[in-house]
Amino acid sequence: MLNARAHFPGLLGKVFLDAACISLAPRPAVEAIQKFLNLAMVCPLDSSTHHHIFMDEMRAAARPAVARLINAHEDEIALVESTTHGLALAVNAIPLEPGDRVLLSDLEFLQVAVPWVQKAKKDDIAIDVLPNRNGEVRVEDLAERLTPRTRVITVSTVQWTNGYRLDLAALSQLCHEHGVWLVADATQQLGAITLDVRQTPVDILACGGHKWLNSPFGCGFLYINHDVLPDLLPPLAGYLSIEDPPGGWGEYFQSPDTTPVKEYRFVSAARRYETGGTSNYPGAIGLAASLKMIQELGLHRIAEHIYSLTDQLIAGLDRLGVTIVTPRARENRSGIVTFSVGSAVQNVNVMQRLLKKKILTSVRYTSNVGGIRVSCHFYNSPEDIDTLLAELKKILSSR
Repeated sequence: MLNARAHFPGLLGKVFLDAACISLAPRPAVEAIQKFLNLAMVCPLDSSTHHHIFMDEMRAAARPAVARLINAHEDEIALVESTTHGLALAVNAIPLEPGDRVLLSDLEFLQVAVPWVQKAKKDDIAIDVLPNRNGEVRVEDLAERLTPRTRVITVSTVQWTNGYRLDLAALSQLCHEHGVWLVADATQQLGAITLDVRQTPVDILACGGHKWLNSPFGCGFLYINHDVLPDLLPPLAGYLSIEDPPGGWGEYFQSPDTTPVKEYRFVSAARRYETGGTSNYPGAIGLAASLKMIQELGLHRIAEHIYSLTDQLIAGLDRLGVTIVTPRARENRSGIVTFSVGSAVQNVNVMQRLLKKKILTSVRYTSNVGGIRVSCHFYNSPEDIDTLLAELKKILSSR
């Protein structure tokens, strides 16, 4: 998508194929943040109170932008610091009892498991780990591991080491039939491959902005299905989690009869799970700008472009005779293609040689699944893939 490349000056002088680690920021996001910083520097409004309210409104623009991305309602979106932050909120919000069980795969990025490991020790919760099947997380295998005490299945919609995309629709149906909470980490999918939460319901979904959403500014989002919101245990709240007083906060703070200790009415929307105070304004503004760019490019056009690049890459890797770790079925593919030239040491050596040629990839493993990970994003071109394959051919020939 040549019109997309113009937004990314960071592509100059390198072949950037590592969005699955941390992506480049596009010019529109950087410019939006620069505009905000200029406003913060001079306070152009007539009062700092109005200035503060205006800053809150600029931040809030990220919520409808996120909602459009996944076809959610704006009141189902909370802005959080990262996937890590969102998953931790989810773990503490789901009501569980001692002896309840959580099911996850051994392919998961560690943050999917870390908060559950902590909760298991504290609240006597058990964690069941499903071994992957040749790098795949199959719904039928998850179904076989369900027990009468399984309360939660937590998954990445796309696995970080090999790009495997599971059948989220089938998993959603399984969880619905068994009354099991479904918590999804969509960080390695959104921005590359479409996901519609109306068509594929999940209970809670977390996503950071710093990878395929091209917003490495410390802001992501938490989606909470409005049907389950009343069943969750809400976190300790900040004052912006309270319903707006009549006339707004500016007028409220000027009223002599305000008092801190009283009964408060909290919002019933997902933003109850935000900090409820002064937050990461630049991060949210950058995220909104990046999402606007993604919407303008077209979600389905982006996905088809990425599929085309990964088809090209897989065909080229086949010609080179390397082992392709990523499952090949398109319905299980994403923007990640992982391959291996041998041992982990050999893969790291190849990655380092690619880096010397300014071709950026990564080496990633979990549970012995992984290798050299290539991230094909919408700003990449067929020429990027050709450059990678040509250099890889030279490296393999020299070995």
